[in-house]
Amino acid sequence: MQTTVEPPRAAEAEDVAAAGWPRSWPLLLLGAAVLPGLLLFSVGRWLDSPAVQAWRTVCLAITTQALPFLLLGTALSGAINAFVPARVFTRILPKRAAFAVPVAGVAGVVLPGCECASVPVANSLIGRGVTPAAAFAFLLSAPAINPVVLTATAIAFPASPVMVLARLLASLATAVVMGWLWLWLGREEWLRPVARHTGHQPGRSRWTEFRTGFQHDFLHAGGFLVVGAMAAATFNVAVPRSVLDTFAGSPWLSVLFLAALAIILAVCSEADAFVASSLTGFSPTARLAFMVVGPMVDLKLIALQAGTFGRAFAARFSAATTVVAVLSSALIGAVLL
Repeated sequence: MQTTVEPPRAAEAEDVAAAGWPRSWPLLLLGAAVLPGLLLFSVGRWLDSPAVQAWRTVCLAITTQALPFLLLGTALSGAINAFVPARVFTRILPKRAAFAVPVAGVAGVVLPGCECASVPVANSLIGRGVTPAAAFAFLLSAPAINPVVLTATAIAFPASPVMVLARLLASLATAVVMGWLWLWLGREEWLRPVARHTGHQPGRSRWTEFRTGFQHDFLHAGGFLVVGAMAAATFNVAVPRSVLDTFAGSPWLSVLFLAALAIILAVCSEADAFVASSLTGFSPTARLAFMVVGPMVDLKLIALQAGTFGRAFAARFSAATTVVAVLSSALIGAVLL
């Protein structure tokens, strides 16, 4: 015998719907209305605390000071990439590799821009027949000794103009020594260059290439600038003074600590001088090491070099560059600073 189940009547359906609501639903609604307000009030009170205000001031100061130089540097880098042929770089280099290395290091002054731009340019130079040692000297010097970076350094250290000279000499010495080391110890099997086109492509608008390159470099480097400014502000506010004194009190520990910090923060070379100037608890030599190591070895550069030249090259080249940069900074800083 089949039985049929009749659907509940309207009144029963309303009872079932009413039974689905918890008895405490007025309290839930009240909580939903009040809790966000309490949360915003608590966050507002927290944002008004002296520590957060100090963090916000340091972060905004670093970003505001560095942004115009980052803007100028990426614009000039995009213009060079779009309007200057790559063969210009090859014509100024001597044919003998040992002499080409220091010339290429000095030629780095013609590529104002973020260090990210120097990797594809160096790869392009190698593809056009430039000796790798000279290309690597150019790769290291370009983001560190160009006029935009040196001008930013002078503004970041107005009371210490000798810091500009120290940065120029230490960065150039590191680039040249690394180029000569590659001539002496480098092996072809470590280098796996990937063919990438840089500069103007036939059939494309140069202004479009300029706009695209400028937009990419500025947004990419700007993100690292903000992250670096936030990290520097956090470092200044959150790290206990006792920890800073442990490193700042030792000449070698302070140099090594800020060199490692430069690798981790990966601040763009147009902005790192302002970050370094905010690290007032450290010696001038340690801050010099921060500015010399950062544009040559950091996490994003290691990734770029591994993707362009191979992991075997990136591991050896980055480690050797770090050692040479730290030694150059310590020696030149001891003499000038």
